Amino acid sequence: MNTVGAPLRLVVADDERMVRTALCAILGAEPDLEVVGQATTGAEALSVTRELRPDVVLMDVRMPEMDGIRATEQILETLDGPPRVLVVTTFENDAYVYEALRAGASGFLLKRAGADELVQAVRLVARSDSLLFPAAVRSLAAAYAGDRATEDAARRLRERLSEREAEVLRLMATGLSNVEIAERLFLGTATVKTYVAGVLAKLGVRDRTQAVVAAYETGFVSPR
Repeated sequence: MNTVGAPLRLVVADDERMVRTALCAILGAEPDLEVVGQATTGAEALSVTRELRPDVVLMDVRMPEMDGIRATEQILETLDGPPRVLVVTTFENDAYVYEALRAGASGFLLKRAGADELVQAVRLVARSDSLLFPAAVRSLAAAYAGDRATEDAARRLRERLSEREAEVLRLMATGLSNVEIAERLFLGTATVKTYVAGVLAKLGVRDRTQAVVAAYETGFVSPR
Protein backbone atom coordinates (compact mmCIF):
# COMPACT_ATOMS: atom_id res chain seq x y z
CA MET A 1 0.00 0.00 0.00
CA ASN A 2 0.99 3.63 -0.49
CA THR A 3 3.47 5.30 1.83
CA VAL A 4 4.10 9.03 2.10
CA GLY A 5 5.95 10.25 -0.99
CA ALA A 6 5.69 6.94 -2.85
CA PRO A 7 3.80 6.72 -6.15
CA LEU A 8 0.24 5.41 -6.05
CA ARG A 9 0.33 1.75 -7.04
CA LEU A 10 -2.29 0.78 -9.64
CA VAL A 11 -3.77 -2.36 -11.17
CA VAL A 12 -5.57 -2.04 -14.53
CA ALA A 13 -8.25 -4.65 -15.28
CA ASP A 14 -9.85 -4.68 -18.74
CA ASP A 15 -10.37 -7.50 -21.23
CA GLU A 16 -9.73 -5.20 -24.23
CA ARG A 17 -6.01 -5.11 -24.92
CA MET A 18 -6.05 -1.71 -26.64
CA VAL A 19 -7.93 -0.10 -23.77
CA ARG A 20 -5.67 -1.71 -21.18
CA THR A 21 -2.53 -0.64 -23.05
CA ALA A 22 -3.75 2.94 -23.41
CA LEU A 23 -4.67 3.22 -19.73
CA CYS A 24 -1.31 1.83 -18.64
CA ALA A 25 0.59 4.20 -20.95
CA ILE A 26 -1.26 7.29 -19.73
CA LEU A 27 -1.03 6.42 -16.05
CA GLY A 28 2.53 5.13 -16.20
CA ALA A 29 3.73 8.45 -17.63
CA GLU A 30 2.85 10.25 -14.39
CA PRO A 31 5.62 10.47 -11.76
CA ASP A 32 3.21 9.92 -8.87
CA LEU A 33 1.50 6.88 -10.43
CA GLU A 34 2.84 3.37 -11.02
CA VAL A 35 1.03 0.55 -12.83
CA VAL A 36 2.15 -2.57 -10.96
CA GLY A 37 -0.22 -5.13 -12.51
CA GLN A 38 -2.76 -5.90 -15.22
CA ALA A 39 -5.72 -8.26 -15.52
CA THR A 40 -8.00 -9.39 -18.34
CA THR A 41 -10.84 -10.94 -16.30
CA GLY A 42 -12.55 -10.25 -13.01
CA ALA A 43 -11.06 -13.39 -11.50
CA GLU A 44 -7.59 -12.32 -12.59
CA ALA A 45 -8.19 -8.84 -11.17
CA LEU A 46 -9.00 -10.40 -7.80
CA SER A 47 -5.89 -12.62 -7.89
CA VAL A 48 -3.53 -9.83 -8.99
CA THR A 49 -4.94 -7.44 -6.40
CA ARG A 50 -4.51 -9.98 -3.62
CA GLU A 51 -0.91 -10.53 -4.65
CA LEU A 52 0.20 -6.94 -5.32
CA ARG A 53 -1.96 -4.93 -2.89
CA PRO A 54 -2.28 -1.77 -5.01
CA ASP A 55 -3.77 1.53 -3.85
CA VAL A 56 -6.29 1.78 -6.72
CA VAL A 57 -7.77 -0.79 -9.11
CA LEU A 58 -9.16 0.46 -12.43
CA MET A 59 -11.92 -2.05 -13.08
CA ASP A 60 -13.83 -2.69 -16.29
CA VAL A 61 -17.44 -3.60 -15.49
CA ARG A 62 -18.05 -6.19 -18.20
CA MET A 63 -15.37 -8.89 -18.26
CA PRO A 64 -15.40 -12.69 -18.77
CA GLU A 65 -15.26 -15.31 -15.98
CA MET A 66 -16.18 -12.79 -13.29
CA ASP A 67 -17.57 -9.34 -14.03
CA GLY A 68 -16.25 -6.16 -12.45
CA ILE A 69 -19.11 -5.95 -9.97
CA ARG A 70 -18.40 -9.35 -8.45
CA ALA A 71 -14.65 -8.73 -8.55
CA THR A 72 -15.14 -5.46 -6.69
CA GLU A 73 -17.27 -7.19 -4.04
CA GLN A 74 -14.67 -9.92 -3.59
CA ILE A 75 -11.77 -7.48 -3.33
CA LEU A 76 -13.49 -5.33 -0.73
CA GLU A 77 -14.87 -8.24 1.28
CA THR A 78 -11.77 -10.43 1.44
CA LEU A 79 -8.82 -8.04 1.75
CA ASP A 80 -7.76 -6.16 4.85
CA GLY A 81 -7.19 -2.51 3.97
CA PRO A 82 -8.48 -3.03 0.42
CA PRO A 83 -7.70 -0.63 -2.44
CA ARG A 84 -10.04 1.94 -3.91
CA VAL A 85 -11.84 0.70 -7.01
CA LEU A 86 -12.40 3.04 -9.95
CA VAL A 87 -14.83 1.60 -12.50
CA VAL A 88 -13.93 2.29 -16.13
CA THR A 89 -16.95 1.95 -18.39
CA THR A 90 -18.22 2.63 -21.89
CA PHE A 91 -21.70 3.82 -20.86
CA GLU A 92 -22.31 6.35 -18.08
CA ASN A 93 -26.00 5.74 -17.41
CA ASP A 94 -25.65 2.01 -16.93
CA ALA A 95 -27.22 -0.22 -14.30
CA TYR A 96 -23.92 -2.12 -14.15
CA VAL A 97 -22.12 1.07 -13.09
CA TYR A 98 -24.63 1.76 -10.35
CA GLU A 99 -24.37 -1.81 -9.08
CA ALA A 100 -20.59 -1.44 -9.02
CA LEU A 101 -20.96 1.67 -6.85
CA ARG A 102 -23.33 -0.24 -4.58
CA ALA A 103 -20.76 -3.04 -4.42
CA GLY A 104 -18.18 -0.60 -3.08
CA ALA A 105 -16.51 1.12 -6.03
CA SER A 106 -15.34 4.62 -5.15
CA GLY A 107 -16.22 6.18 -8.50
CA PHE A 108 -16.43 5.62 -12.23
CA LEU A 109 -14.92 7.03 -15.39
CA LEU A 110 -15.86 6.76 -19.05
CA LYS A 111 -13.41 5.02 -21.37
CA ARG A 112 -13.58 7.99 -23.71
CA ALA A 113 -12.29 10.35 -21.00
CA GLY A 114 -9.20 12.35 -21.80
CA ALA A 115 -5.79 11.64 -20.31
CA ASP A 116 -5.93 14.52 -17.84
CA GLU A 117 -9.39 13.52 -16.66
CA LEU A 118 -8.24 9.92 -16.14
CA VAL A 119 -5.19 10.92 -14.11
CA GLN A 120 -7.13 13.35 -11.95
CA ALA A 121 -9.86 10.76 -11.34
CA VAL A 122 -7.31 8.26 -10.05
CA ARG A 123 -5.77 10.83 -7.73
CA LEU A 124 -9.16 11.97 -6.45
CA VAL A 125 -10.40 8.45 -5.78
CA ALA A 126 -7.18 7.63 -3.92
CA ARG A 127 -7.53 10.77 -1.81
CA SER A 128 -11.27 10.24 -1.25
CA ASP A 129 -12.01 13.73 0.05
CA SER A 130 -14.72 14.54 -2.50
CA LEU A 131 -17.19 12.74 -4.74
CA LEU A 132 -16.08 11.94 -8.29
CA PHE A 133 -18.56 13.35 -10.87
CA PRO A 134 -21.43 14.06 -8.42
CA ALA A 135 -23.91 15.02 -11.17
CA ALA A 136 -23.41 11.64 -12.83
CA VAL A 137 -23.84 9.83 -9.50
CA ARG A 138 -27.09 11.74 -8.93
CA SER A 139 -28.27 10.75 -12.41
CA LEU A 140 -27.54 7.10 -11.69
CA ALA A 141 -29.31 7.32 -8.34
CA ALA A 142 -32.34 8.90 -9.97
CA ALA A 143 -32.48 6.07 -12.49
CA TYR A 144 -31.81 3.09 -10.23
CA ALA A 145 -32.21 3.96 -6.54
CA GLY A 146 -35.71 5.39 -6.41
CA ASP A 147 -37.57 2.11 -5.90
CA ARG A 148 -35.46 1.35 -2.83
CA ALA A 149 -36.25 4.59 -0.99
CA THR A 150 -38.84 4.56 1.81
CA GLU A 151 -39.77 6.96 4.57
CA ASP A 152 -38.78 4.39 7.18
CA ALA A 153 -35.36 3.88 5.60
CA ALA A 154 -34.71 7.62 5.45
CA ARG A 155 -35.81 8.00 9.08
CA ARG A 156 -33.59 5.15 10.25
CA LEU A 157 -30.58 6.63 8.50
CA ARG A 158 -31.32 10.05 9.95
CA GLU A 159 -31.60 8.65 13.48
CA ARG A 160 -28.07 7.27 13.29
CA LEU A 161 -26.56 10.71 12.67
CA SER A 162 -26.16 13.86 14.71
CA GLU A 163 -27.61 17.09 13.30
CA ARG A 164 -24.19 18.18 12.07
CA GLU A 165 -23.37 14.77 10.56
CA ALA A 166 -26.68 14.83 8.68
CA GLU A 167 -25.84 18.28 7.35
CA VAL A 168 -22.39 17.10 6.26
CA LEU A 169 -23.86 14.06 4.49
CA ARG A 170 -26.27 16.26 2.51
CA LEU A 171 -23.37 18.46 1.41
CA MET A 172 -21.27 15.40 0.53
CA ALA A 173 -24.11 14.26 -1.73
CA THR A 174 -23.92 17.53 -3.68
CA GLY A 175 -20.28 16.75 -4.45
CA LEU A 176 -18.61 19.26 -2.12
CA SER A 177 -15.10 18.40 -0.94
CA ASN A 178 -14.07 18.52 2.70
CA VAL A 179 -12.55 21.96 2.13
CA GLU A 180 -15.75 23.24 0.49
CA ILE A 181 -17.92 21.80 3.27
CA ALA A 182 -15.69 23.49 5.84
CA GLU A 183 -16.14 26.83 4.07
CA ARG A 184 -19.91 26.35 3.80
CA LEU A 185 -20.33 25.48 7.49
CA PHE A 186 -17.62 27.82 8.84
CA LEU A 187 -15.69 24.91 10.30
CA GLY A 188 -12.08 23.78 10.18
CA THR A 189 -11.18 21.16 7.57
CA ALA A 190 -9.98 18.80 10.31
CA THR A 191 -13.36 19.13 12.02
CA VAL A 192 -15.16 18.26 8.78
CA LYS A 193 -12.92 15.21 8.34
CA THR A 194 -14.00 14.09 11.80
CA TYR A 195 -17.67 14.48 10.91
CA VAL A 196 -17.18 12.62 7.63
CA ALA A 197 -15.44 9.79 9.48
CA GLY A 198 -18.40 9.69 11.90
CA VAL A 199 -20.87 9.44 9.02
CA LEU A 200 -18.93 6.59 7.42
CA ALA A 201 -18.67 4.70 10.71
CA LYS A 202 -22.34 5.07 11.57
CA LEU A 203 -23.48 4.01 8.11
CA GLY A 204 -21.02 1.11 8.04
CA VAL A 205 -19.40 2.16 4.75
CA ARG A 206 -15.76 2.60 3.81
CA ASP A 207 -15.83 5.83 1.80
CA ARG A 208 -17.97 8.82 0.89
CA THR A 209 -19.25 7.34 -2.37
CA GLN A 210 -20.99 4.51 -0.50
CA ALA A 211 -22.30 7.01 2.07
CA VAL A 212 -23.83 9.08 -0.72
CA VAL A 213 -25.31 5.97 -2.41
CA ALA A 214 -26.89 5.03 0.94
CA ALA A 215 -28.28 8.55 1.31
CA TYR A 216 -29.94 8.36 -2.11
CA GLU A 217 -31.19 4.78 -1.75
CA THR A 218 -32.93 5.45 1.56
CA GLY A 219 -34.47 8.69 0.32
CA PHE A 220 -32.54 10.72 2.91
CA VAL A 221 -31.32 12.78 -0.06
CA SER A 222 -33.33 13.11 -3.25
CA PRO A 223 -31.39 12.75 -6.52
CA ARG A 224 -33.93 14.87 -8.38
